[in-house]
Amino acid sequence: MRRGRSKNPIAIVIVFVLISCFLVLILSVLRLPDASSGNNSNTSIKLDQISKFAGNNVMIGKFGEMMIEMLPQDLSFTIFIPSENAFEHDLKLNVNDSLVGEKANDTYAILTRVLSFTVVPWKIVSKSVRYGEEIVCDSLSGFKLYVSKDADEMLVVNSVRSKRVDLRKGEMVIHVMDSVIMEAEFEQSVRPDDDEDQD
Repeated sequence: MRRGRSKNPIAIVIVFVLISCFLVLILSVLRLPDASSGNNSNTSIKLDQISKFAGNNVMIGKFGEMMIEMLPQDLSFTIFIPSENAFEHDLKLNVNDSLVGEKANDTYAILTRVLSFTVVPWKIVSKSVRYGEEIVCDSLSGFKLYVSKDADEMLVVNSVRSKRVDLRKGEMVIHVMDSVIMEAEFEQSVRPDDDEDQD
């Protein structure tokens, strides 16, 4: 009986620790959707501030804002987000046309896929990348990103140059890119066919 009594406090502590860890895990998982949808008024103010800070010709734009809203603000991410012009030039997405009717679902699917190529699950600030060196990391989809810095102190990711660096939203670091970062297979699926160009 003495042995049983001496093990009880240890067993109670172990059970208490396990239950506490399990509760913390459940609460953090349940909290993620709230963080991504967030309070609409607060989110829009912050997104407006980011858009204004990005400058007149380097706007994040509606598609960029939609991508940012897909991620929880309270987790550390780096997102290499295409500029407003890059969405239109590279993906032929136009706010007035691409978010209307049946096209809205296709646009959302494209943005989700682009997000998987352009998000890294930790912070990469421009100061952490040394000129002449390259950081290799995996995006959320497993797509390899090669991050370097050019002579103008701008980041270059897979040959795509940044327009603005180190914007912040919550725990996220946002770099506005000059073009859309995507894998070759996806790029071919969203680009117009060569036949259309020849007609």
